[in-house]
Amino acid sequence: MSVLVFAEISDGKFKKATFEAVSYGRQVADMLGTEVVALAIGNGVNTADLGQYGAQTTIHIASSESFTPDAYAVAANAVANEVNASIVIVSNTYTGKSISPRLAQLMGASLATNVVSLPNTTQGFVVKRGVFSGKAFSFVDLQRDKKVIAITPNSFELATFDSTGTTTSSSVSLGSSGLSITAVNKVTGKIPLTEAEVVVSGGRGMKGPENWHMIEELANILGAATACSKPVSDMEWRPHSEHVGQTGITIKPNLYIAIGISGAIQHLAGVSSSKVIVAINKDPEAPFFKAADYGIVGDAFDILPQLITAAKN
Repeated sequence: MSVLVFAEISDGKFKKATFEAVSYGRQVADMLGTEVVALAIGNGVNTADLGQYGAQTTIHIASSESFTPDAYAVAANAVANEVNASIVIVSNTYTGKSISPRLAQLMGASLATNVVSLPNTTQGFVVKRGVFSGKAFSFVDLQRDKKVIAITPNSFELATFDSTGTTTSSSVSLGSSGLSITAVNKVTGKIPLTEAEVVVSGGRGMKGPENWHMIEELANILGAATACSKPVSDMEWRPHSEHVGQTGITIKPNLYIAIGISGAIQHLAGVSSSKVIVAINKDPEAPFFKAADYGIVGDAFDILPQLITAAKN
């Protein structure tokens, strides 16, 4: 028996969420007295990086094909059988969300998504999941012998190990897919929102796209990603790839700074899992202040320059 971690690759690099998944998988393997194996599908990656975060063995399947969930799920299932894995860990990213149900079906496994803690094995195999857009938690006992667990990014501290692990090839190859990829459009030159530890976000209180340079300047100083509310993306002030909320991207940064956003329930659904929320709004009755850890009542155009200066210092 082993624990298999699907090591997601993006643009020839492992994502931060991948290292979190490997670190989580190592801790689960240590709990169960077994080993953790990572599976990397793609080219141009340094698999030794996975060993630093706990992978004892990495199986590498070289492929230049674009990601397709059906082909990757079939390959992951074959590798799981090859290494006798009873537990498979994936990141709850867009890629992980598309693989995990297919993989669970192929394995005949229990599936848990949005997992935010290590399992409790004192009675069964119980995992804690975020539900209702992060407003509550459920505790689920995974009762089948095989299990697929998709963990929420930014929910676990990275653990490092003094080891590079070993890398081996597999007899498994990436098969053909029933899907046809016609184009892949990616936002470049920015920190991906789902991986950002700090996010600076703006709403209609910024009054127009011509004022967004202040949001971007603060974000650059803090090493943060930029985001926006739904009305802002609907009015095309900002691209839809920056829209966070119930109908946009759900994020869980360590720090979320909301500037000129009222805090409607649809927006809060996508950001409420942030560890620290700072709200800046000139309306003292703005709903965001009820959810925020820190609030500043005032005009964004007075406060933002002061924040930028303080951040520079």
